[in-house]
Amino acid sequence: MKVLVDDRLNYESFLSTLSSEQWKSVGIKRRSGVAAPLFSVYSSKSIGIGELPDISLLVDWCKVTGMSLIQLLPLNDVGFNFRPYDAQSSFAIDPMYLSLNELIGIDISLYNNELKKIKSAFPTGVKRVNYGIKSAKLSLLWKIFEDRSLENVGAFTDFIKNNSFWLEDYAVFKVIKERHGEVSWEGWGEGLKHRNNDTLCSFKEANKGRVLFFKWLQWQLFEQFKAAKKYASDRDVLLVGDLPFLVSRDSADVWSHQDYFKLLLFAGAPPDMLYSNGQRWGMPPYNWEEIAKNEYDYVVEKLKYAQNFYNMYRIDHVVGIFRVWTIPLSEPLENAGLAGVFDPKEEALWEEHGRKLLSAMINNTTMLACAEDLGVVPDCSNKVLSELGIPGIDVQRWKRDWGKTYDFSGPLTYRKNSIAVIATHDMSSLKAWWEFEAGTVDECLIKRKCKEKDLPYDAIKNRLFDSSASLHGRLRWKKEINCSDAVDFAGLYKDTFDEKDKFLNFLDIEKPENNLPSKFIKSALEKITASASIFSIQLLHDWLSLDTLFDEDPWETRINFPGTLSEKNWRLAMPISLEDMISIPVNTIISSINKQGNRT
Repeated sequence: MKVLVDDRLNYESFLSTLSSEQWKSVGIKRRSGVAAPLFSVYSSKSIGIGELPDISLLVDWCKVTGMSLIQLLPLNDVGFNFRPYDAQSSFAIDPMYLSLNELIGIDISLYNNELKKIKSAFPTGVKRVNYGIKSAKLSLLWKIFEDRSLENVGAFTDFIKNNSFWLEDYAVFKVIKERHGEVSWEGWGEGLKHRNNDTLCSFKEANKGRVLFFKWLQWQLFEQFKAAKKYASDRDVLLVGDLPFLVSRDSADVWSHQDYFKLLLFAGAPPDMLYSNGQRWGMPPYNWEEIAKNEYDYVVEKLKYAQNFYNMYRIDHVVGIFRVWTIPLSEPLENAGLAGVFDPKEEALWEEHGRKLLSAMINNTTMLACAEDLGVVPDCSNKVLSELGIPGIDVQRWKRDWGKTYDFSGPLTYRKNSIAVIATHDMSSLKAWWEFEAGTVDECLIKRKCKEKDLPYDAIKNRLFDSSASLHGRLRWKKEINCSDAVDFAGLYKDTFDEKDKFLNFLDIEKPENNLPSKFIKSALEKITASASIFSIQLLHDWLSLDTLFDEDPWETRINFPGTLSEKNWRLAMPISLEDMISIPVNTIISSINKQGNRT
């Protein structure tokens, strides 16, 4: 299928925005890229999980396939919860990503026996990551730290000095949690909980070796990550970081800056088409009034540290910068995000609130900001993002002529200042969407609609939906149903009933008989790559679906199932190593797609 790209597309207007310097830095050109969690990839040298030096091999793969963007999921220290958007620090990098083979000032050959044992116990190449690797690495790293020489002490000392805003608090927080069996800081004794100076000084003195250890880990991570960025930059590949909008309630950030957070509330999201009960995330919303008193120092310092590693950064849940959905701590868990309110409450304040915060972010970093502007988006969001030169995200399966023809929108209708994606890490892959979600509605949403309309759910389900073709909480309409039959759900019917036919028309291909042919996947990738968006970034497993690497149940090939505590979340691992990935035949197809889309 030949996809034509309008060569008249011009992006020079981005240079007239507040982000002009950042745009000059990354360059005004059409780029293609890959979104890949570091925990999902691995090399022959990796021990149990992807490691920071493995980014260099991902860079090599990008050069082979005609890409120049690598978007990583958050790499912050998550403690032992292993949820990247619920970190114990929005500064510190998780030590599980540290390569033991490339530690500065260490003769790692002295620990060959220990390395072999760990690598044997935590093999790569399995379907899911075994996060037990973190404890194993930390145990060996402590031994290495105690045996270390004092070489490079100057660089380490400089690192400590340059990161005084967060490093001391983080290291002390980690040691206190260890000494308290990982219990939340809210369960510590009053002196430590409320940061009494005498109590803290006494604790630090008694645990100074362990506190220094956590600082040393961050220094080693800093050096490895900087080296990976340099390798990428030397090859014109940009690293895109993911900076979570919120941080865990049980984090060094919240413990050390309790006045910066509204601790009687949870942040979340209101009900929408994907999540009929809304979402409650558990993290506290910010107290922006207090943060503003110190000239947004907390935000500025986060950005200053992140720019050591990234050329661009994704603002997770950017709509929360304008207003965030807040839920009282007392609200029952089963209500999720149903009983929340926006903060600020007054819609008239949202635009200026968002503009002020985003402007402060732009003015205090060299990185180009990108915005995850999905979900329930306020009207002011697109206006402000456009004015400031911040790319949003356009999702292929959601770009449709809603309320009219319901057709899928052509590539040139995408926002020029956006990242075009087939899916995000919170969504199903292209193959899973087609097989299980396209043409369906959320079962929980139908249940809620029935309750609101006082309709018998079981009778409605049997009358309108094909149970034999409905899986994973998605209800598929019976083929013979028409709009008058589904009058109580007319909007949902129009949105979804013939979604598959419309997507095939959009791709200009015939309906597949059984398994999805590579032509279907290739056509979808060609369409998204031909979009007007200046950037196109696709999930690694969507790119690799052009091959037969993921022929198993596509529902299992997913990074995260939002709103669940599934053991499958944040554990997806690639079926092949990065070294093997660099030489697979499908790379030539990926390269041709990017070349055809006039992207690099």
